[in-house]
Amino acid sequence: MDYYGKRLAASLSDNTIKIIGIISSSSQQLAVLHGHKCPVWEVAWEHPKFGSVLASCSYDSQVIIWKEGNSNEWVQAHVFNDHKSSLNSIACAPHELGLCLACGSSDGSISVFIARADGGWDTARIDQAHPVGVTSISWAPSTAPGALVGSGLLDPVQKLASGNFDNTVKVWKLHNRTLKMDCFPAFQTHTDWVRDVA
Repeated sequence: MDYYGKRLAASLSDNTIKIIGIISSSSQQLAVLHGHKCPVWEVAWEHPKFGSVLASCSYDSQVIIWKEGNSNEWVQAHVFNDHKSSLNSIACAPHELGLCLACGSSDGSISVFIARADGGWDTARIDQAHPVGVTSISWAPSTAPGALVGSGLLDPVQKLASGNFDNTVKVWKLHNRTLKMDCFPAFQTHTDWVRDVA
């Protein structure tokens, strides 16, 4: 659901995304987004400070950034074709980090796309983050531990977790637009695939 809890985005196996308005106890389809060539696995809303922005990932190896212009009229603001395999998970970063999102692919890589002030995008990428494929991505809150009760300003936390088909979970830190593992070794206490992380 979006930040205000008034709209739901659903990723579908028919290659579309449906935007549904939620009013009291009723719902209404507001838009159907066409752009992916294969099933859409996940969608994620950006914070409203960036406008009405939705990100989607698909079996077609693409990330699409959708932006709402007029009410319920959505356009593809940007398409990323950086991966060679299915994109299984997508997550928008906390708004304090700017317009930024991460995705994980069956090709084993993780990409972070960071919007620049000039309208372009920078990419931080880890090839073979999980050699047998990434199943899930999740950002940590950006507020540093102790920042709400301590004095002085602390840099925002820029960490994300990833799960995969090799039964491990890894934690990554984004620093100067570079991803590096933050916890050594990876969490390997699972006996089967890691389906999701939060």
